[in-house]
Amino acid sequence: MMSTGTAGEPLVTVEGDGSSFAQRITAGAHEFIADEPVAAGGGDAGPDPYQLLLAALGACTSMTITMYARRKQWPLTHVRVQLSHSKVWAQDCAHCDTREGRLDRIDRKIDLEGALSYDQRKRLVEIAEKCPVHRTLSSEIHIVTHLMKT
Repeated sequence: MMSTGTAGEPLVTVEGDGSSFAQRITAGAHEFIADEPVAAGGGDAGPDPYQLLLAALGACTSMTITMYARRKQWPLTHVRVQLSHSKVWAQDCAHCDTREGRLDRIDRKIDLEGALSYDQRKRLVEIAEKCPVHRTLSSEIHIVTHLMKT
C-alpha cells in the first residue's frame, strides 16, 4: 500500500480535453476514466471524483483488513466495504472539532465473512481505522500546487 514515487515522477496523471468533464487517468500501468454524471453536465463515462475518493478508502480498508487477518491466520473469506459521502452541518456532528458550517462526512460499512469470533471482527474493524488512506483523510492535508507551463 505504499504510494511514494521518485522526485519528479508523477504517480497519477489526469488529462482532459477541455470540452467535457471526462478525464483520462493514468496510474502506473493502469488507465481509466473519471467523469461527472449526466445530471451534473457530464457524460457518465466513469466514476465521479468523490466516487474515486471513496474507492481509494474502500480499497485500502479492505486490503488492510485482509493483510491483518492473513498475518493472524484468521478465517476471513470475504470483505465488503460500502461507502457514501455527504455534507453535514458541523453543529450536528457530536465528534467533530469544527462547530460552524458544513463538513464532509464519509459513512463506511464493513461486512466480514468467515468463521470469525466477535473479538476478531471487533479487532478487524479497529484495524480498518488504521488503513493509510483513512489516516490521510482524517489528518491535516497540505496540497502544494505548481503550474507546469505558462
